[in-house]
Amino acid sequence: MQQATTLRRRLGANGLEVFPIGLGAMGMSPGIYGGANDDESIATIHEALDLGVNLIDTGDFYGMGHNEMLIGRALRDRRDKALLSVKFGAQRSPDGMWIGFDGRPAAVKTALAYTLTRLGVDHIDIYRPARLDPAVPIEDTVGAIADMVKRGYVRHIGLSEVGVETIRRANAVHPIADLQIEYAIVSRTPERAIFPALEQLGIGVTAYGVLSRGLLTGSKPTSNRDFRAHLPRFTGENAKHNRNLVETLGQIARERGVTPAQLAVAWVLSRGETIVPVMGARTRDQLRETLGAVDLRLSAEEMARIDREVPAVAGDRYPREGMAALDSER
Repeated sequence: MQQATTLRRRLGANGLEVFPIGLGAMGMSPGIYGGANDDESIATIHEALDLGVNLIDTGDFYGMGHNEMLIGRALRDRRDKALLSVKFGAQRSPDGMWIGFDGRPAAVKTALAYTLTRLGVDHIDIYRPARLDPAVPIEDTVGAIADMVKRGYVRHIGLSEVGVETIRRANAVHPIADLQIEYAIVSRTPERAIFPALEQLGIGVTAYGVLSRGLLTGSKPTSNRDFRAHLPRFTGENAKHNRNLVETLGQIARERGVTPAQLAVAWVLSRGETIVPVMGARTRDQLRETLGAVDLRLSAEEMARIDREVPAVAGDRYPREGMAALDSER
């Protein structure tokens, strides 16, 4: 891998510079992909920072605060090496059910106060609503974060899973650094209208779901505690159909001498210099495999072959109610 100092991508016109791949911490909390090991998670964060990865992405609702406290422990003596991206606002009940989103200004500032405390830091580098609150104008939500920027508690503002109109309205209130959105070989909807708008406005992309939650590597839900067991792409006839694309992608990867994960990450990296994949590596081995994609360059012929030979995915990325809540899909 090239020297970390030479590997940087910009998020937004303000020039926030990050390593080409970010570390997504969601899976480091129990109840997402099953169990998790705090010691291995912290070791993975430390190794990522040592290798030059400087963007760590979390959410205040991951593990009901566990994720932020875990990252706080990992960064106790390394805060200066990390840029923290935090999503907020998702509402959950004690049984873990998703029950809505709160983007009211008072809720924004309250959530930030708890986040700063759990992480043990004095500011967040990118703060973003996890979804659009249909009951609150985006101007009000972003305006509240902008107040926190003025007071030094937040450095940059991001968005997540919103569409073009919302992006434009938000950016008119305060410059937006990046949009976090699912983007992968089998999830290309943002290419139609969202990415052109981001390019016009000078807004970067942090792409999650690059492996389609492990689908592209042949990973399967381990139990009902694994949230993928309830996703359309992993169930019923959809799961059977999607094995074909896994096999095809695996064949292309083997011919190139790389893993399917590395191929999928390299594909996203190739789609634009302002796109930063956020990868949910839970172990040091997964992290090392992922970072192997940084120096992988796909030829035009290989890109065309992936377009031609990888069949269309079956099933939406979320259940029906989840898709209905996505402003980015409207």
